Amino acid sequence: MTARLDSFSLAIVRLNEALVASKTDLNRDAAIQRFEFCFELAWKVIQEQARTEGLDCQSPKGCLKLAYKNGWIGDEAGWLAMLEDRNRTAHTYDEALAKAVYHRLSAHLPLLQALDAYLRSPHA
Repeated sequence: MTARLDSFSLAIVRLNEALVASKTDLNRDAAIQRFEFCFELAWKVIQEQARTEGLDCQSPKGCLKLAYKNGWIGDEAGWLAMLEDRNRTAHTYDEALAKAVYHRLSAHLPLLQALDAYLRSPHA
């Protein structure tokens, strides 16, 4: 296991904590920030796994496509939607967008958890 994978696992725990916290503007913003951390770590652990297998990916989208092709993630459309949410929240702040993304975070969480479980499994 790598330090980055351990950081990814911890980030997922922290995201989950934010999602189960009371619904306030502060907690919503914290959950979105934690989601952004999770996503960044997710594509970077995919990139790390790719390198250990002699593969290469250089961008979040490229790494997601490679992970899907190799069976490391199962819901390509869900991951691409997550990428879109991360891109929107990382580069813009808009109240309506923040509310919409916040409501989708509970659907993103299981995808992040599944990747973490796969990378920690013996077949990774």
